[in-house]
Amino acid sequence: MTTIGILGAGRVGTNLAHALAAAGHQVVLGRRRNGDETSRPPGEVTSIRYADHATTARTADVVINATPGDSTLERLTALRAELAGKVLIDVSNATRDAADGLPGDLCYPGSSLAEQLQTALPDTHVVKTLNTMLFMVMTAPRMLATPPTAYLSGNDEQAKKTVTGLLGDLGWEPAWIEDLGGITTARATEAMILVVPHILRRNGFTSFAVSLAR
Repeated sequence: MTTIGILGAGRVGTNLAHALAAAGHQVVLGRRRNGDETSRPPGEVTSIRYADHATTARTADVVINATPGDSTLERLTALRAELAGKVLIDVSNATRDAADGLPGDLCYPGSSLAEQLQTALPDTHVVKTLNTMLFMVMTAPRMLATPPTAYLSGNDEQAKKTVTGLLGDLGWEPAWIEDLGGITTARATEAMILVVPHILRRNGFTSFAVSLAR
């Protein structure tokens, strides 16, 4: 059993927290405001604890970044000491919004959020994954008619093995996981976010993933 800290308590972070807790992991869900880590909304899953971001990062074995990508780098750089030696799973996309609020441009063209994080956090093992799909698919890949793809980018092989195991706990088959190589490959998968707003404008908020077909 792994203690997993999730930074970001929005739809993505909460969805991941529930699924990982259901898989038997201890989950700490990090919120921006300080507060009692044992406090939770009425009816919340009891195996999920709450804490501020620093406590979440410090007490977890593996940390998931589910904060808004355009402000992630500043937030997580402030947690350099707490994240040292940890596996950091980055599922966010760093974009600037178009007029309708959907992703318009990349914040780091020619690079990626994952690369920026790895540079800023040299003692942390950053792995990029699950950023090429709507959040519902992250924890229920079988909901799609066609098997989706979860891409992996990261410099540390053991960290990627750890992440692959957690993906398995979320229902991802090994054949659906595509290891692209080092962290620089994240710029390719992060760029895939630019197709998402066009799909949403035409089809609405329906589940899909940008996947590899063989």
